[in-house]
Amino acid sequence: MTILLVEKNKTILNNLSATLEKLSPDAEIISCSDSPTALVEARKKRIDVAYLDAKLPEINGLLLGRYLKDLNPKVNLIVLTKEKHVAFDAMALRASGCIMLPPQEADVASEMEVLRYPLGKKAKKRVFVQTFGNFELFADGVPVPFKYSKTKEIVAVLVNNKGVQTTNGEIIASLWEDDGDPKVKSSYLSNLRQDLQNTLSDLGLTEIIIKHRGSMAIAKDKVECDLYEWLEKKKASRFRYLGDYMNQFSWAEFVHAELDEISYMEDED
Repeated sequence: MTILLVEKNKTILNNLSATLEKLSPDAEIISCSDSPTALVEARKKRIDVAYLDAKLPEINGLLLGRYLKDLNPKVNLIVLTKEKHVAFDAMALRASGCIMLPPQEADVASEMEVLRYPLGKKAKKRVFVQTFGNFELFADGVPVPFKYSKTKEIVAVLVNNKGVQTTNGEIIASLWEDDGDPKVKSSYLSNLRQDLQNTLSDLGLTEIIIKHRGSMAIAKDKVECDLYEWLEKKKASRFRYLGDYMNQFSWAEFVHAELDEISYMEDED
């Protein structure tokens, strides 16, 4: 479970963090004193619970809550305020709860017990990546409907690189092996990246891609993947490499030798 705390008062922020560390010792707690920083953190990983100061500068807590819901529709929002009427705005936001400032441990504990979207010990990941055979990306058991086939191939390249940041140049080299106008390809890639962003945003899955300026990576901890599980668990894996890997992509042929060797060594054990 990942808990995001956004509170402009440093003393309240530190006290709240200490309270949640006590109540949820297994949780990852991210503390921020402003909304822009909080949004950056929320784009890096899926936020399960967010405590938001309603009176944050720049972007107030209620508006920040809407942005967080765009990233994860099932985020539990808990609004922090000194004004009772804010509770009505929190209800309109479908927040999980509202706590008067400064938050007391009993109130925090109570809200964690009655979250709008209860959290299991280990939430099932919504995304499954199939690499053995043909490549496919599933969200909630259904193939993701990419507008362009090259957008889907970008995801395949990122999955193949196993979480390593992949530059735009490296993506272009994989998608278009032939020579051509680099400027045209760079412009086309920009359109594909926007299509990828739009597709994942519509599904509430933007957290599965980690983006930096000029590069991208798959967030391995946000997806289930037959390749990753097989590489990690070998014979204990639910999946087995049988010589087929991302069959529809020519660049994937170069990975076969590596996977064949791993499979051979596994059979020898």
